[in-house]
Amino acid sequence: MDHIRIKTAEPRDVVHSELHGQFLEHLGCCINGGLWVGEDSDIPNCAGIRSEALKALQRLAPPLVRWPGGCFADTYHWRNGIGPREQRPITYNPVFGTAAIEQNGFGTHEFMDLCEQIGASPWLNVNMMTGSVAEMVEWVEYSNQTQPTTLALERSENGSPKPFNVSFWGIGNESWSGGGNYTAQGYAAEYRKYATAYSGFEQPDFNKFADFKRKTTLIAVGPDGNKPQERVAWTRDLFKALAEYRQPPMDALDLHFYNWNIEHPEDTVTDFSSDDWYRVLAGAMEIEAVIGEQYDLIQEGLAGYPKTEGPFAMTRDCQLIIGEWGNWHRMDPSAPSALWQQSTMRDALTSAITLDIFHRNCDKLRAACVAQTVNVLNALILTDGDATILTPTYHVFDLYRVHRNSRKLPVEVQAKPLDHGVPSVFGFASIKDDIIHVNVINSDDTSCCQVKLEFDQSVDFVSSRALYSDRPTDFNSAQSPDRVKIRDGRPPVGRNGAWVADLPAASVSVYQFKA
Repeated sequence: MDHIRIKTAEPRDVVHSELHGQFLEHLGCCINGGLWVGEDSDIPNCAGIRSEALKALQRLAPPLVRWPGGCFADTYHWRNGIGPREQRPITYNPVFGTAAIEQNGFGTHEFMDLCEQIGASPWLNVNMMTGSVAEMVEWVEYSNQTQPTTLALERSENGSPKPFNVSFWGIGNESWSGGGNYTAQGYAAEYRKYATAYSGFEQPDFNKFADFKRKTTLIAVGPDGNKPQERVAWTRDLFKALAEYRQPPMDALDLHFYNWNIEHPEDTVTDFSSDDWYRVLAGAMEIEAVIGEQYDLIQEGLAGYPKTEGPFAMTRDCQLIIGEWGNWHRMDPSAPSALWQQSTMRDALTSAITLDIFHRNCDKLRAACVAQTVNVLNALILTDGDATILTPTYHVFDLYRVHRNSRKLPVEVQAKPLDHGVPSVFGFASIKDDIIHVNVINSDDTSCCQVKLEFDQSVDFVSSRALYSDRPTDFNSAQSPDRVKIRDGRPPVGRNGAWVADLPAASVSVYQFKA
């Protein structure tokens, strides 16, 4: 029997809610036709946002949403997306085969309205490749200025008298590739200008200026996490370049990592073998080593900064963020739009494994955004005409909401190895308000199993919820929207001071106990 030991008396780091962030990009039909249908659409909508998708996101309450990209941000000019929609410029979107006219109906105000309705903090990504420092400065002023400047008044005229108070600002996107093919040194030189010119329009108390800290987060482009040699060189070279002379503010580094599954033609998103199942699950496990590596490189880079001379010495800090993550399966030419892919129980388990890695490494990782929220890659929501479908991945995020802002607990898992080095069981636990939340993933694609849950104190069982289906290839569709759904879990049985839980095959379960 697999065994999970949980030390309830040793709560540790806080599981940041921002680890459950989302990502929206004008790619395929993520925005246009997916989340955004327009106010004149026959599809029920709330000020142009698809009503059912909005309800689903309101229930999930993602703490952070990144927009407008991604690659789309590399050529996006924010002024194209403000003002009366009928007067906005019509542009063309070639990103990743999107190949569509962009009406710019969903812009800054629409995004901010979405964030307000779902309770999310907005992350705006700046166009570094075809934009300019001045364009960024004006976007920041338009978004955050409280004083009646021309740009603030323009924002008010466009329907938002109050500032948006955007605190997350990404400077560029994947600048090592489609964002400009920069070297780390070249990006550092550009980043210096953007970060120095940035102003969050916060009002410091000049009598306490030495204690003033910005409320905003400037996010620099981190490496391509899927390239082992390049990712080390990028982070190391970036900090080395920034260490020369005076350092600009840099609050976070944005690492991107995808679980690639494109080299096996026989493995399709909804039709795959048992070997394919374990191979993709093993791929999801790789991100843990990357997090540890990049965290250590950041600490090494910060240690290499020279000590500031004279007054106004500042403590430098930089947190690790994963701005894009998820499964990237082989593209299906029959899919409705670019990078549209179904989501099966395999995607649910890889998402659960990944989120638990984030939870476990919350001392090293500050935030993460799944790619993407609607109709693209590891999507939480799929749309089909007027139908809105919640994927198994959505349900994992729903199950795991209980961990937000809880404190992680030390967990020891003893599990037998399966194919491709995948353990038969994964486990994670956290505590909040004397309620212990325990995740248990049964990675066996065909067999149920028992696992013993052992605590260092007496606990009472409260409830359990589980996500599973009849087959690992099961997915939800407009015809069968609830084939995969959250169910009441099987209560564990108390036995000799421990609890024995029965886990369905290919399942994600969350148990609650009272300490």
